[in-house]
Amino acid sequence: MAVTIGTPNLEPNMSNGSVGVKVAQLAKGQQEAEGEIALQLIQAALPETPAAPVGNSGHNVNIKV
Repeated sequence: MAVTIGTPNLEPNMSNGSVGVKVAQLAKGQQEAEGEIALQLIQAALPETPAAPVGNSGHNVNIKV
């Protein structure tokens, strides 16, 4: 069986093009949502206040010239 390609098959299909744009928009929205969730997780893992140093370890640096 031979398949013939006619000009109607080669015409752009605007409905398929708009579907592609919609898929791209949904993918972008999903990536933005996942990025926001990742930032929230990072912020939740950070300590609320920086820990104060304990003892003298690391406070004095010996430099020989």
